[in-house]
Amino acid sequence: MDVSRARTLPRRLLTPVAATACAAAVLGGCSGIPGSSPSTGGRATSASPAPAAIAPPSGRGPAGDLQSAYQRVVKDVLPSVVQITAGDSLGSGVVYDGKGHVVTNAHVVGGAKTFKVTLATGGGTVGARLVASYPEQDLAVVVLDSVPQNLKPATLGDSAKVEVGQIVLAMGNPLGLSSSVTQGIVSAVGRTVSEGRAGGGTGATIGNMVQTSAAINPGNSGGALVDLSGRVIGIPTLAAVDPQLGQGAAPGIGFAIPAATVRRLSDQIIKSGKVTDSGRAAIGITGRTIVGSDFAPAGVAIVAVGRGGAAEKAGLRAGDILIRLNGTDLTTMQSLTEALAALKPGDRAEVAYDREGTVRTVTVTLGTL
Repeated sequence: MDVSRARTLPRRLLTPVAATACAAAVLGGCSGIPGSSPSTGGRATSASPAPAAIAPPSGRGPAGDLQSAYQRVVKDVLPSVVQITAGDSLGSGVVYDGKGHVVTNAHVVGGAKTFKVTLATGGGTVGARLVASYPEQDLAVVVLDSVPQNLKPATLGDSAKVEVGQIVLAMGNPLGLSSSVTQGIVSAVGRTVSEGRAGGGTGATIGNMVQTSAAINPGNSGGALVDLSGRVIGIPTLAAVDPQLGQGAAPGIGFAIPAATVRRLSDQIIKSGKVTDSGRAAIGITGRTIVGSDFAPAGVAIVAVGRGGAAEKAGLRAGDILIRLNGTDLTTMQSLTEALAALKPGDRAEVAYDREGTVRTVTVTLGTL
């Protein structure tokens, strides 16, 4: 699976990681769970001598220091990670503030308006309602009906300072196994990825995502990707799959929405009940994918130009066919969305387009989505 090209992953290789609530029941019925012992029917049995116990790190030296750091972060952050149940599906969420706001993924809440939230600190479930969902970036905010006294908001970090190789922990409720923790590193930053619509996905194209090797499984959606200082640097959202394995998971390739995006969008949702400024670049057109003589996608035809928008100011008009943006070929609306996701409002982009058989170029100052 090639992930280097244009720092963009093919849409078909990514899947949201929500889960059905019945998954844990399947796991709970399995035999051979550690700690269980099959019956011997009362007969004496022989057993091999138990291996000598391995003492844990004493806390001295690099191994002990690292283990202590892991345990400290888990103890500090895990109480801020909740389980969200929406109908027959479940996912994770992160306590955003002391007023009971919880941030999660849009694909976790789906079309539901009310939820059951289970705190990691115990005490049963708490009712919650949707504040707003923003599927375009697969983010949503819910608010608890009542705020427990032991509610512990998470601390969001500066995702701009995240570096490749940094150790991270993913916390959530994979497959209904509450308060689970996995470990890995930051594998890459600045990825632009597209989420499929299968399995309840929103079809969002999200820029500047954090790629991690920490295991991201169904039910981890909306949880926390945490650095060793105990700060949430991202919200796990997508896991890659390998088409050669029949859509099976591609281990060690997961993606999280960066904390900066989470903070910007969540603050707007809490304040206004909606996203008022996406921070995403737009070219200001309504378009459609066209196909060439070989019936393969060949460009984006402009159906309409937004009045006063970036395209109109640059002289683009309905009927023009966009074929390249900053040197990246545009074959579909999806490819245009992915190219724009890597840019910011106010950026200048060179656009090549076909007008009545003649290819021209123009510089467009991008607007806001």
